[in-house]
This record gives sequence, structure tokens and C-alpha cells, in this order.
Amino acid sequence: MKIVTNGLNNNFIMIRGIEMFKVVQKRFLNDAKTICLFEIEAPLVARHAQAGQFVIFRLDEQGERTPVSVAGYDREKGTVTVMGDYISDFVGPLGKATEMDGLKKVCVVGGGVGCAIAYPIAKEMHEKGIDVTFIAGFRSADIVILKDELKAASDKLIMCTDDGTYGEKGFTTEYLKQEIEANIKEGKPQFDRVIAIGPDIMMKFLADVTRPYGIKTIISLDPIMVDGTGMCGGCRVIVGGETKFACVDGPDFDAHEVDFDSLIKRAAFYKEEQDEAAKHICKMTGGKRNG
Repeated sequence: MKIVTNGLNNNFIMIRGIEMFKVVQKRFLNDAKTICLFEIEAPLVARHAQAGQFVIFRLDEQGERTPVSVAGYDREKGTVTVMGDYISDFVGPLGKATEMDGLKKVCVVGGGVGCAIAYPIAKEMHEKGIDVTFIAGFRSADIVILKDELKAASDKLIMCTDDGTYGEKGFTTEYLKQEIEANIKEGKPQFDRVIAIGPDIMMKFLADVTRPYGIKTIISLDPIMVDGTGMCGGCRVIVGGETKFACVDGPDFDAHEVDFDSLIKRAAFYKEEQDEAAKHICKMTGGKRNG
């Protein structure tokens, strides 16, 4: 084990080689069994992890480097949440933690798997006494996740599905606008901030919703990433007309300054390869496709 600094005031822990990292708990989060939560024994990473950061892991020496947002941590148990039975390399925490100082009322919006990433942020804010409205959107009922956890981590929870098979019918953008307008109409304090995590296109339209109201909106980006320490430049994004690296400058950015057109274009660069990979039957998910 060694503690490494990348020269950007961002220390992280790199643990690899001799020690393997045991998955102490594994459970599916939805009825479709396509999203699984893995609790990994990594005490040093758990000790330093904060909401909004991410880790990079490899299942073995031949495995790919996979960046995954921190979906939770337990400092007492020394665990962080991710996948496999044992993991060879586990690097983190990486990226900047989500800023929460001075906030009194926020709306956290999660889209699909993004809800798992947004959950620890909402949970920590709720524990700090910040008023949290959580809007969780999914395509359909069979992929809804973290129902009880999201309810416990928010003062108000709105769950919606595209087809209306669970919760309200509609999109996160609709319900965010409704909440903002309700605050105005009823004379309630407006959101200090909106935090959105989900598909790029969803975050783009959410930014369009909040822009006219002047509500600062933060999104968490997960572009193509290799080393996670600012050296490869693979995760570059354009923010405020400048090139930023999601791994060290983010992953959180001001949604009103992000160049979504270039972001979405770069995300589709390996679409053919991703479509091919989607056909693969993964043993780790019990033979489920797209898991």
C-alpha cells in the first residue's frame, strides 16, 4: 500500500498486488437484476472516501481499469461499495467531493443508475440538516432501485417512471420544474442548488430547466477514463470554454457551463464496441445480459 499525490492537492490511496479485496456483501437492487450493489472490504479507502468521489478497480491483473462512483462507505466496518468476488487493484478515493457548505435547501435528481451515485450525496446532506428533495427517475418499475434508502435520505421523495409503472408518470425535468414553480407560488425558500446525476441528455435538459431561474446546478460527469489521475486526458470535458479533466477537476461541474454537445459526441465515440459488449453474458450477474 502507498499513498500517492498527483500534484493537484488530491491525495489518494493505491492498494494492489499482494492483498486482494474481498466482496463482503452482494445484492441486486432491482427486480430485473441488472444492477448490483457490492460492499468491498477496503478500510484505507473507506477511511478517506467522501460523497461525490469515485474509485478505480480491476478484477485481476488482466482486467480493465473501471472507474465507479462511490455509492456508499462505512468507516467503522472499513467497506466501500463495487464488483466481483475478490478485486486485485482498488484505487481511491479519486476526484473532488461534492461541496455542501452553506447549503440549506437542495434538490437532488437521479436518473436510473445515477440514483445510486446521488444517494450518498443526498444522505450526507440530509444528515447535515440540509432540506433535501430527491427526484428519482427510471424507465420502468422493474429497474427501480433504492426505494427505502432514498426515502430515508430525503425530506421529500418523488419517484417517477417513463411509462408510469411505478410512482408518478413522466420525466425528472417535469417534476423539477413543478417543484421550482411550487416554491415560487407558495412563497417557500427556493433551492440553493440542484444536483443531478444520470444520462448526459437528462442532465442537459435539467440544466435548461434551472437556467431561467438562476439556480446553480451541479452535475457529476463520467466520461471515458483511463488512469483517473489527470495524466491521460481521456476524460477531458469542455467547461466554461476551457478543457477540464473529470478525474481531477471533477467529477462535479457547473451544468450551465458544460458543453453538452461535445460531451455527448465524445460519449458515443465507442458506441459500436459498447453495443457489442452489451451482447456479452456476464457470469458475475448470474448470466444476465446488460448487467
